[in-house]
Amino acid sequence: MKLKLLSLVLLFCYIGYSQTNEKITTIETVEILNNSTDEAVYYFQNNWKQLRVKAVNKGYIHSYQLLKTSYNEETPFHLILITTYSNKKQFEKREAHFRELIEASGDLKLLSKKEPSEFRKSVFSVEGAKHLE
Repeated sequence: MKLKLLSLVLLFCYIGYSQTNEKITTIETVEILNNSTDEAVYYFQNNWKQLRVKAVNKGYIHSYQLLKTSYNEETPFHLILITTYSNKKQFEKREAHFRELIEASGDLKLLSKKEPSEFRKSVFSVEGAKHLE
């Protein structure tokens, strides 16, 4: 009887723990300026995305997404950048981890001689969004 009760308690603890979601996400929306879609997409695929590929491989982040959307009055941006951290510890170390990866990656990869400020503008950001389940 005690073993069954203990097993039941452990099962409920496991179920309760497995349903806890500790993930934290940051979201940034980006407007592409001056019809510079090729430059902006190249920039984000070869810089932002590559840093996140490395961050996933090193266990610095849980996942990432680079999304393209239609620009309109309700959504005045073209790209959505999403980075998800497994937990608060990863989230709190994000700046140090990305600084390390940026230093190791060298110069920015650009399609043309345009500077990033000429072809992209951050519209709004969400820092530290917690996941619900």
